[in-house]
Amino acid sequence: MKHAPYRALLAVTMLLGLLSSFAASQPLPRSTPEALGISSQALQNFIAAADKINTLHSFMLVRHGQVAAEGWWKPEAPDKPHVLHSLSKSFNSTAVGLAIADGKLSLDDPVLKFFPNDAPAEPSENLKAMKVRDLLTMTCGHEVEAKAERGAPSVKQFLAQPVLHKPGTHFLYNTLGSYTLSAVVTKVTGQTSLELLKPRLFEPLGIENPEWPSSPEGNSLGGYGLKLRTEDLAKFGQLYLQKGKWNGKQLVPEKWVDQATSKQVPNDQEGHSKIGIDWVQGYGFQFWRCTHNSFRGDGANGQLCVVIPEKDAVVAITADTGNFQGEMNAIWEHLYPALQSEALPENASGVEKLKKIMAALEAHPAKKP
Repeated sequence: MKHAPYRALLAVTMLLGLLSSFAASQPLPRSTPEALGISSQALQNFIAAADKINTLHSFMLVRHGQVAAEGWWKPEAPDKPHVLHSLSKSFNSTAVGLAIADGKLSLDDPVLKFFPNDAPAEPSENLKAMKVRDLLTMTCGHEVEAKAERGAPSVKQFLAQPVLHKPGTHFLYNTLGSYTLSAVVTKVTGQTSLELLKPRLFEPLGIENPEWPSSPEGNSLGGYGLKLRTEDLAKFGQLYLQKGKWNGKQLVPEKWVDQATSKQVPNDQEGHSKIGIDWVQGYGFQFWRCTHNSFRGDGANGQLCVVIPEKDAVVAITADTGNFQGEMNAIWEHLYPALQSEALPENASGVEKLKKIMAALEAHPAKKP
C-alpha cells in the first residue's frame, strides 16, 4: 500500500494530460445550417458564387458558435495549414494587446523608447512623436511605405524611413510598422509574438502547431508569415465575436477587443476606394472595419476572417485570388441576408446536396496569359 499515493498521483497526472490533449485538439461544434437559421439552398448559392472566384481554397461559416458549413477546394484540406499573409497582423495586434494588459507598455509610449540603438543619429521631430498607437493604426507618418531589404525586415530600416507627416494624421498601409510592433513585443516581454500567444491564445483555442517564422533579428515577422488551418482562423474570429472570452475565461481583455475592432482612423484614400467599398470603412488596431457594422482581418490573395456581430456569425476564407471585393460581395449578397434569427425546418436532402457540392470543389486558378 505504500505505493498507493504515488499511483494515485500518477493516475491524476495522466488524466490531466489526456484532458489537456483533448482540449488542445477539440474542434468547434458542428450543426446543420437550418438549425442555425440559414437554409442549405442559400449556402449552395453562396458556394456557386464563390466558386466563380479564381480561386478560393476554403470556407467556413460559424453561427452561434457552431460550424454551419465548411468546404475546401481540392487539393486544400481541413488539416492543411494555410499562409495568412497580412491577416497575421490581427494576431500580432492581439499580442500587443496582451502585453499592454500586462503593463509592459502603453498605447502612448514613443516608439523610439524601445529602440534607442536603432534610431537615426538625428531623429526628426515627427519620428520622436511616433507612438505605439500610430503603428497599430497604420498612421506612422510615412509618405512611402518602407520595404524590407532582401526579405529581411529590420527595425533600423523602419526608423530610417522619413516621417513626413505628423504621426496619427496620415493613413498608409505599413507592414514594416507591423513588424516593428512585433519587435516591441519581444523587447518588453522577452518573448516573440508567437511565444507569447502560444499559451495564452493558441493553446486555449485548441490551435495546434502554429507556424510563424522569425526575422534575423529574432522577432516573429508580425505583419505576415503566420500559417494556420481554416478552423483555427474561424476560432480566432469567434473569440473576437465573444469579446475575448473563451469557455468562460477572458483570454483577451474586452477593452482591447473593442478598441482593436473599432474605427480608430479613417482610411478612405482614393487607392483603397478603387479596391472596394469594404476597404474604406475605417481602420482599428490592425483590424479593418467593413460594411454591415462588421470587422475583419485580411491578407493578400484573399485571406479573410470576417466577424459579423449583428448576425452572431464568423466567415473564414482562405484563397489565392486578387478578387477581394468579389469575396466580400458573395458574403453580403448570399450569406448575410440568409442568416435568420430563428431556426428553420430541417432539410436533410438539402444538407446532403450541399455536402456533395462541397466535396466536389476543386481549385481553378485563372489561366496565365
